[in-house]
Amino acid sequence: MYPTVAISLRTLAAYRQIHRMCPRFSIQAQCKALCFLHDIPYRPYLCMQFSAAYDIYLEIAHIVDKRLRAALNHDTPNWRLLNSCPACFYKLQDEPTLEFDWLVSIDGNNSLKHWDSAIYGTTACMDSRKARSDYWIGPTAVDQFKGEVKAQGDSSLDDWGDEPIKTNPGSLTCVSRWRNAGPETRKKMFSVFHESGIFIAACRHRFVLLACDMIQSGELAKYPLALIDKLLTVYGKNGACAYDIGCAFSKTLTNSSLGPRALDLNFRMMVGAFHGHAHNRKCQLVWHPTYILGTGHSEGEGCEHIFSASNELARSTRHASPFHRHQTIEEHFAFWDADKYAVLSNFLSNHYREATKQISVLTAELAIIQSELGLTDADFPRFLKEEHDYLDGLKQPPEKDRLSVQYVEHAEALVAHVEALLAVDARWEIGGQEYNHFKEEVSLSKYRSVLDDLERLVVMRLFELSKLSLSGTGYKLRQQLGKALQRRSEAIRNAINRYNVQAVALNPPRQKVSWKDIADYSFLGEFDLLHHSRTDIRNSDWATPAHREATTKYFKLCRAREEITRLNVEVRRLRTAIHDEELHTSTVIQDLHVSNPQLGNELRRQWRSRMAINVIHSFHLDRIPGFSGTRGVGVRLNQFTSSSNDNADSARPTCPGTFCASVRYLMF
Repeated sequence: MYPTVAISLRTLAAYRQIHRMCPRFSIQAQCKALCFLHDIPYRPYLCMQFSAAYDIYLEIAHIVDKRLRAALNHDTPNWRLLNSCPACFYKLQDEPTLEFDWLVSIDGNNSLKHWDSAIYGTTACMDSRKARSDYWIGPTAVDQFKGEVKAQGDSSLDDWGDEPIKTNPGSLTCVSRWRNAGPETRKKMFSVFHESGIFIAACRHRFVLLACDMIQSGELAKYPLALIDKLLTVYGKNGACAYDIGCAFSKTLTNSSLGPRALDLNFRMMVGAFHGHAHNRKCQLVWHPTYILGTGHSEGEGCEHIFSASNELARSTRHASPFHRHQTIEEHFAFWDADKYAVLSNFLSNHYREATKQISVLTAELAIIQSELGLTDADFPRFLKEEHDYLDGLKQPPEKDRLSVQYVEHAEALVAHVEALLAVDARWEIGGQEYNHFKEEVSLSKYRSVLDDLERLVVMRLFELSKLSLSGTGYKLRQQLGKALQRRSEAIRNAINRYNVQAVALNPPRQKVSWKDIADYSFLGEFDLLHHSRTDIRNSDWATPAHREATTKYFKLCRAREEITRLNVEVRRLRTAIHDEELHTSTVIQDLHVSNPQLGNELRRQWRSRMAINVIHSFHLDRIPGFSGTRGVGVRLNQFTSSSNDNADSARPTCPGTFCASVRYLMF
């Protein structure tokens, strides 16, 4: 009846935009700033009042947005997923055939943890409000994949983050490397958290597609399985997905209930370009985007870009209610997608320019190398196959050979026991043929041991460097990382020295390595080549540095050419989406001015902002240097291929989906 505090809609609208641009800017900071502006002392209850008013404001904006979506026919099932990124999903008639129809990345992040209210010893406040957006896949949909991998006999990957590996050491080498790179991943999630983070999917242009909460666990297999299930349902066949341990997860996917469906839809897993550097070389040859036909310059690390921004939300969501946590994350993702749409033409133009330049440079360099070395394009795939075959042959030595090595290594007290196992009639003499052969194997085992230790230290150093450069890293953590890097650098130098001692002790001696040699490796997996099997491959064509460098250039050139082909398609899709959106929205505005003038005025006001962005897109797309694709607009494909029958209506040609995500808000 007698209000003493009033919060204007303009203030709420301003806070919404500021918080979207700077996620650290909390309601408490806003209230304190307002108190200083109005010369009144700050009181904590003002935050509660502001929060309540802000909730009502967002509810009003949500209702208006819902009415606009209905007027624009954007409220059909899966509409946002099918239209969120015009360059990815606005399929046209008579398009060139691409190796992959859609490319996404998935990953988990534990920054957006949420405290369990039970730890305070109080009853949690009841809040019946639910998440409003369709970004989220709920716990029920996720839990349908709970434990099914173990049920089918694959216990190795049901929770690669929390449980010890139970299979043979060679099968999950890459997962082991991630454990070495970050020992903290082996720790159990703190029991004080109810949600231990989020797991998301993003397209190649970094639009957020899906998300789910990781509840009281690390990265269980059920989270990526649930997201892939939805992606296959909506997008259908010929898709590819990057995941930091996609090589190991591929086995999990095959053994799950999704396995036959993924195989039938020609679904392909791969490893992101950055994370792939920590995988062994054999894994890289199969799973790294550089060696996968049709990936172009898709790095597969879109989730990392999203997390670098969403990490800023942690302070304001960790102690929030479940509804407010979801609301904050939804607001952030909606603004992120709107921002990605605003710079989409820049993305396409910059990638086109980069791919064109790379094609020019690599073509000239390869021509010189091929002329000097007498190579042809057919040699490079052959080199890759020979390298893969060699690495595939690096298996555990036979049981008798392992026992023979132990026979040489073991102390006198154990000699009799080993002799009995080997059925040795006469003790080997020092200097004899068998003794010398396995004496060399002992030296090789020591050599490989110091090599593995060196590689482990280098991997750890690289990931500490990546953490050090993250925004939001606190001062104390930076100090700890700095000290760790100093220790790591010294440890690496010592490991290099130990490696060189063992390398020269071999017969024939291996080449020494230096710090510069390690820094120059194109992939950390090339450490595997230093092991050398019983057959010395140092003189093989594929193993020579010049041929390896040429092979890398060749496959980069192949991917650059694929990138141009894909960008030609994506540019035309965006042109067509802009054209269709203009026609469709103009028609709806005219209709609303008759049937609902207020809603029509709101749509017209919002359309001005969207139209300004589209004008910039058209400007950039018209000036892409060396554009070789089809200019002009096309006709959208009416039937979106999918394994779900729900998509027939949602696939009809309408304007692209970031429009309602970029809605500005009512100002009464």
